[in-house]
Amino acid sequence: MRAAVRRGKTKLVWIETPANPLWNITDIAGVAAIAHRAGAKLAVDSTVATPVFTRPLALGADLVMHSATKFLNGHSDVIAGALATARSDDWWERIKTLRAQHGLILGPFEAWLLLRGMRTLEPRVKAAAESAVLLATWLRRHPGVAAVLYPGLPDHPGHAVAARQMTGYGAMLSIRLRGGARAAIAAAARVRVWKRATSLGGVESLIEHRASIEGPNSPCPTDLLRLSVGLEDADDLYNDLDRALRAANA
Repeated sequence: MRAAVRRGKTKLVWIETPANPLWNITDIAGVAAIAHRAGAKLAVDSTVATPVFTRPLALGADLVMHSATKFLNGHSDVIAGALATARSDDWWERIKTLRAQHGLILGPFEAWLLLRGMRTLEPRVKAAAESAVLLATWLRRHPGVAAVLYPGLPDHPGHAVAARQMTGYGAMLSIRLRGGARAAIAAAARVRVWKRATSLGGVESLIEHRASIEGPNSPCPTDLLRLSVGLEDADDLYNDLDRALRAANA
């Protein structure tokens, strides 16, 4: 990041942490210092972490974005987004003006649905994260799984930074299958408790073969399955995956 930023040229640094779908972790405070020394602002997509697990503004970020469609709402029935700035300054006034001019304001019913979902945000994401930790731990020992990508695991390359800037590791993880793309696609087709869908952050657990969703130019590994852990029983979720993975690798 330090090598890429150019003082006087770089105006905005944009990061996502944890980053979909490999769940790489970026040091928010470290990048904020680099951006600010160059006279740039730092924006953070904190959708996966949620405000429950990470507070980017307190770590030096200037702008935080959330896809409110995901964890903030949590019920897969709203399309919405949220922006928050560290200060009420000219930048924030410009954002408010653009929001009004372009009509980027929720309808009353959608706003009500989002408020309803946010009332249960903390218990929802904490329960889902607890199950995600269990699943990550169990799946790393599964014979059909080559790797588990989850920042809550001690061997994840971003674990130390995540432990420093997060109060929990979230409910998203990915697995890479020993059987490659064929096994990954077959496993996703065989689950019953998990739902095959592209979104994330809802009360229901979702699974997807990300490379297929993104298309032929996707940089995502073809042996990867992305998992969004919901509120179902963790044993049920694991048993469903175990059955699908064993059948896919048979």
